[in-house]
Amino acid sequence: MTLATDKTYFVHESSYVDEPCQIGAGTKIWHFSHVMKDCEIGERCNIGQNVVISPGVRIGNNVKIQNNVSVYTGVILEDDVFCGPSMVFTNVVTPRSHVRRNDPAKDYAPTIVKRGATLGANCTVVCGHTIGEYAFVGAGAVVTKDVPPHAMVYGNPARLRGWACACGIKLEARGDASAAGAHLVCPECGATYRRSGEGIEIVFTGPGSAP
Repeated sequence: MTLATDKTYFVHESSYVDEPCQIGAGTKIWHFSHVMKDCEIGERCNIGQNVVISPGVRIGNNVKIQNNVSVYTGVILEDDVFCGPSMVFTNVVTPRSHVRRNDPAKDYAPTIVKRGATLGANCTVVCGHTIGEYAFVGAGAVVTKDVPPHAMVYGNPARLRGWACACGIKLEARGDASAAGAHLVCPECGATYRRSGEGIEIVFTGPGSAP
């Protein structure tokens, strides 16, 4: 990603950005937020109110982080990720107040959120897992394992409930949804997908679909 060096981004006067950091052009950091040192934040991101971004976090372009979210060391957000209000990341598998566990190389389990994924309001992502491209995690869900690309999951623990288009709409089955090669269609943009192994792959990009 191309990162600005001339502060072509906005930081509200109530927020703090520790040096050194790299923040892309057009990014906005709103009230009472704290970006800690050694972070990389891409272009055109929107960082909401009361957000904490811990040291060394990597955030891609056009990422939206809503209010009251803490993005801890070990979390990577790729381009176009959406983090809903008050959703939760973790980074230590077995935290104890009386045991010092703050070595990123040894104590933190990395979490990767792939391009275009949505993490709904108040959901929790247990550390050490990957959220696939364009996956959709519902509000209040608790993610305890990897989420496949385009999967729509919710509940506690989060379970597969369907498949999401790149535009975010739940896909509809055409014919037997469980059959090999079965087609799934987006009722809004017209994109078509088919079952492939444990996931899906795109067959046709509809005229109104996301890139």
